[in-house]
Amino acid sequence: MHTMLTKERERLPVRVDVATPAGSARRARRRIRPSTLFALAPMAVVVGVVYLGAMAWTVRLSTTSSKLLPTYDFVGLDQYERLFANARFLVSLQNMVVFGVLFIAACLVLGFLLAVLIDQRVKAEGLLRTIYLYPHALSFIVTGLAWQWFLNPELGLQRAVREAGFESFAFAWLADGETALYALVLAGVWQSSGLVMVILLAGLRGVDPDLWKAARVDGIPAWRYYLSIVLPLIGPMIVTATVLLAIAVVKLYDLVVAMTKGGPGIATEVPAKFVMDHLFERANVGLGTAAATVMLVTVLAVLTPWLYARYGSTSGRPA
Repeated sequence: MHTMLTKERERLPVRVDVATPAGSARRARRRIRPSTLFALAPMAVVVGVVYLGAMAWTVRLSTTSSKLLPTYDFVGLDQYERLFANARFLVSLQNMVVFGVLFIAACLVLGFLLAVLIDQRVKAEGLLRTIYLYPHALSFIVTGLAWQWFLNPELGLQRAVREAGFESFAFAWLADGETALYALVLAGVWQSSGLVMVILLAGLRGVDPDLWKAARVDGIPAWRYYLSIVLPLIGPMIVTATVLLAIAVVKLYDLVVAMTKGGPGIATEVPAKFVMDHLFERANVGLGTAAATVMLVTVLAVLTPWLYARYGSTSGRPA
């Protein structure tokens, strides 16, 4: 045994710290050419002026008493005090949290199940992927109008079932403040689960098939294989899908306007609708921009951990 180990050591290559062509190529790629900077300059200007400038202006207006038109009198955090004392805004935050938890969880579960199904190399795989992904190609306005019609007691499912002979059937979720928010979740999941399926399917296709064979040899059931082995391997894909869904939750507006307009009452009010109403209908720019700033902070709170995990944790690693 000792002789075999000695021979094995003799065959091992000696490490020499010299610059390799691959390392040189990586360093060359890191050098940013002037032509690259010139090409990126227009987009940098757009981002700096349109996006960052607009965000800074919004934050500035949230510290003023602006009503119909912007003014620049500084009132500190008064608008934020009024905002968090506003019952309608607090309800909108609560609705956003409830919608977000249900929407993200349902999209991840359904999207993962669809991805597992497609990953089995089923017949008509391309057709199935198109069918499942197609709703995501629609805007939330179109989705909202379609589901508003489907859930309308006078036009949609309830009427169709009653005409079939079930006169006592009732399915009027949009008319009930207790269930209207869940109707929004249902429509949102229908539209967005296909996107999650595509993201997670890309992760599943990157898993080594030999792991499945080894799991079958060891007698590991399929559900245990996916939960204990596959899910940790596609963790980055799950995080990416979760971030995209969370941003969609914070920006939720079109679906609400198309399906419920925030009603019944304020049962489905969301922060984005609160912002739009105060900016353009109630002529309260100061309060509206304060709510918009809260939404901005929420998006940054969602993005920052993901950006750090994606880029910050690898920035200090050697090439």
